[in-house]
Amino acid sequence: MKNKIKWVLQIITVCAFYFPLKSMAQESKADAAIQQIMQENPVMGFSVAVVKNNKMIYNKSFGFKDAETKTPLSNENIFRIASISKSFSATAVMQLIEAKKLSLDQDVSELLGFKVRNPKFPETVITLRLMLSHLSSINDDQGYFSLDSINPAKSANWEKCYNNYEPGKAYMYCNLNFNMIGTIIERVSGERFDAYIENHILKPLQLYGGFYVNGLDKSKFANIYEYQPDASKFVVSPNAYNPRTAEFAAYQMGYSTPLFSPTGGMKISAKDLATYMMMHANYGKYNGVKIISKKSSKLMQTAASALEPYGFALETPGSIINGQKLIGHTGFAYGLFSAMFFNPQEKYGIVVISNGCHPGETNGYNNVIRKTVNALYESLIAN
Repeated sequence: MKNKIKWVLQIITVCAFYFPLKSMAQESKADAAIQQIMQENPVMGFSVAVVKNNKMIYNKSFGFKDAETKTPLSNENIFRIASISKSFSATAVMQLIEAKKLSLDQDVSELLGFKVRNPKFPETVITLRLMLSHLSSINDDQGYFSLDSINPAKSANWEKCYNNYEPGKAYMYCNLNFNMIGTIIERVSGERFDAYIENHILKPLQLYGGFYVNGLDKSKFANIYEYQPDASKFVVSPNAYNPRTAEFAAYQMGYSTPLFSPTGGMKISAKDLATYMMMHANYGKYNGVKIISKKSSKLMQTAASALEPYGFALETPGSIINGQKLIGHTGFAYGLFSAMFFNPQEKYGIVVISNGCHPGETNGYNNVIRKTVNALYESLIAN
């Protein structure tokens, strides 16, 4: 019996020695891969996070938060993550549906308080479902930072906000869809959009971030830089964190919501975004906190039509990592590029945020972001 116990203790000791060494080797490999990518491509900085088996195994930052002062990026820095923000809005919608305050097939005209109809197909109802999945036939041609562009009472050009096909018959990615959805969240919940997201998603998961610039610690903001290939230089983008102070002073509940940019304005760190991501990878629940039901979560992750592998602010791309079926979203704004992808079966996920890199892309994915996602996968997940 004593020999058996001794044998078991020896195995435990060997494992305890081996696995930390393996982990250290994997981290070193990931560090080296990212540093090589930064040497070979124009990159201002990266903040990344990797989850494996439902646990955060890697969270590091590289490059500069502020190029002028040479302040390095840290894991505590927050970024405007661009279109990944849409998934926060869609998650909020699913919560309100579960609370029976909304229905996916409701006419958004009733929810917004003004007529939302494609003038070429006036009898076809545009529903919340169609807007969440970019099947609404609405476009961004007249801009999307104000509802005035599509409100017939406010704009003489509102008809230009619609495409020539019937709602539900074709897919077109549209930011205005989600700024309208943010407005609906505000009107139905009775809470200002930023407060709703904070109270019902961020706080329950113990995450720091938000849509309201003036409600966040500005010292945590990572500057965002646009890379100009022709001039081979980075230029800071001050509008990324525009506080819009004058506009907010005249804020109208249930109408001014696009000021928060529900379509792209979330500010959050890579680490906290990875925690949020794993809530979706675990079908609405993480660390004992339920945000949405499993049914709602799976609906968000399921393609809404055969036209595009896009659900409700989550997509299933086929090429970000070859041979891997992943779910997630990318973002681009003001020079920032971001990616959040996860595998709900194997419970791993990768978040990559660059506050400035070369904008070149292949098949709809930024080349630098794709290389980084793949490098993290090969270094930390595949082996």
